[in-house]
Amino acid sequence: MKIGVDYYPEHWDPAIWEQDAQQMQAAGITIVRLAEFAWSRLEPTEGQFDFAWLDRAIETLARYGHKVVIGTPTATPPNWLVEKCPDVLPLNHQRQPMYPGVRLHRCYNSPSLRRYTELIVERLTRHFGQNPHVIGWQTDNEMIGHESHSDGATEDFRAWLKQRYGDLATLNAAWGTVVWSGEYSAWSQVKTPLGGSPHQNPSFLLDFQRFCSDSTADFNRFQAGLIRANCPHQFITHNLWGYPVINDYYDLFDSMDFVSVDYYPSTDLNSDAKANIYHGALTLDLTRGVKRANFWVMEQLSGTPGCWHAMSRTPQPGMIRARAWQSIARGADTIVHFRWRSARIGAEQFWHGLLDHHGEPGRRFEEFCGFSAEVQRLAPLIDGSTVHNEVALLFSHEQLNALRIQPQSDGFDYLANFKRLHRGFVEKGIGTDVINWRADFQHYRLVVAPYLFLLDQDVADKLEQYVAAGGTVLLTTRSGVKDMRNVCQPARLPGLLAELAGVEVDEYDPVGRDLQQLDFGQAGQYLCDQWCDVLTPTTASVVASYASDYFAGRAAVTRNSFGQGTAYYLGTVLEDEAYAMLLGRIVRELGIAHVPDLPPGVELSVRSGPAGKLLFVINLNKEAQQVTLTQQQYTSALDGRQYAQTIALPAMGVEVLRLA
Repeated sequence: MKIGVDYYPEHWDPAIWEQDAQQMQAAGITIVRLAEFAWSRLEPTEGQFDFAWLDRAIETLARYGHKVVIGTPTATPPNWLVEKCPDVLPLNHQRQPMYPGVRLHRCYNSPSLRRYTELIVERLTRHFGQNPHVIGWQTDNEMIGHESHSDGATEDFRAWLKQRYGDLATLNAAWGTVVWSGEYSAWSQVKTPLGGSPHQNPSFLLDFQRFCSDSTADFNRFQAGLIRANCPHQFITHNLWGYPVINDYYDLFDSMDFVSVDYYPSTDLNSDAKANIYHGALTLDLTRGVKRANFWVMEQLSGTPGCWHAMSRTPQPGMIRARAWQSIARGADTIVHFRWRSARIGAEQFWHGLLDHHGEPGRRFEEFCGFSAEVQRLAPLIDGSTVHNEVALLFSHEQLNALRIQPQSDGFDYLANFKRLHRGFVEKGIGTDVINWRADFQHYRLVVAPYLFLLDQDVADKLEQYVAAGGTVLLTTRSGVKDMRNVCQPARLPGLLAELAGVEVDEYDPVGRDLQQLDFGQAGQYLCDQWCDVLTPTTASVVASYASDYFAGRAAVTRNSFGQGTAYYLGTVLEDEAYAMLLGRIVRELGIAHVPDLPPGVELSVRSGPAGKLLFVINLNKEAQQVTLTQQQYTSALDGRQYAQTIALPAMGVEVLRLA
């Protein structure tokens, strides 16, 4: 376990570098990330490189035991490059340039960006590749598959389509361009989706988003290849930004050694725009699932956020510590806090770091130091440990993008509904792996495969094989609707999953926000909304029926025996209480360990390793909570305290328990 900070020596008088390095050492910091936005200082004018200042900064940090991660500076092309090669800028759907001023003003399809990226990354990696204090590289910064409609993007998009479809006849057939007289007769007519209308051909729009994702991943691979050639003994990672984004993170990280994430949980606990307190758990589970391995947090919350929006609440006492431990609990091996000093210049002056503008230690800094000391003390127990879970949720950027292109009903949102399912497990203390929907999931006890709007035979077969061999799967409405070209299937829903689910959809009603009632028999009545599949079971039994509207009495939720396993089908979107009841029933049947009465906002996670198992119990509330666990006795790894079955946690309290 390592603790670090993000530092920008180019923003500060070199006279204070020594003081900062010394104070970092006293705070238990051993990792420092540098230079990811410093292209104009590393190459002030074309071909004139200046690495001397970065050499001095690294030497200063090294004297106090700090290892360094260098960020390639390609997220911020300097003004001299923009002036000379305006094609480095992405163009929006009106073909207007996205000018520099913030950051990320680069078009992944720009030949000029590739050429100058190669020059700066080649020079940087040759210079620092053998530096014993540099342990690794971060490519670029927060790559997102933003749309670019530049000439380079248009040419690359045509080439991408030619490779995918071969000829225009095949492309026209795949996209169904005959609709609205949209057939192409020459490749020159194929452009990116200009004008910004959301109502263009959905197959075209989905393929363009795939292209944007592939362009981003290719740019990342391009940088990774340059770094590996000169730095064979240093790692390469990238710091992903949270969901939702266009690009497929599973592709983006195929060239990286491990995943890093920038983690900024909401500080406003009374009005959390990120789907309440459980959004953070999903972010971290998604991150761990990208490569199905432990990860780094390259930017961890350190203070009040504020830059492109009004400032948020200051982190409550204990929140910085609690959220950092939450990251570790869910698989982080290194926590790097953003940032060391709050900026006094530029756009991020009010995105606060560990030290405020005056530079004097305060409450947040002291809290960070306490967390750092705890991590150093527990490192022998944590090192080498990983997260192992019995439940998998299958996440798909394909579904995310397709359902954004064609919203299904008022309020129906792939990511929001995915969060509701994930939250249902977190609320019971059940660890989940959130993994690529095409990954191997055969060893899990329970697999949740939600909203498989796009579906092919390969995934359908894998689900059937999994259940036939004894697995349990939870399927949902809006599955099997389309093929991978984003074209509707001619079969009755749920299409390729009909035999596995043991149901047919007679008709559906996009009820949107019009609440409907469900009858779960002895389990009582609950509410649902957004979508109602009116089901006819073929081999399945009925778990719940509708109790309202014209489809009252018809099946809504079913359970089907298939081979040695079980397939559940949810024909609607349940309210939270219904998910809690139904998921509780399923995990009890499967014997999956859970805590039925876990207080809201309290999270559990287990890491297992050579030193044994650790149970992390984290209270993310502003109020104290009492937690009743399943074992009778526990020992705290933090202070050796002995607990009986019940544990009292203060507001933002953290406990790390050793399990037998």
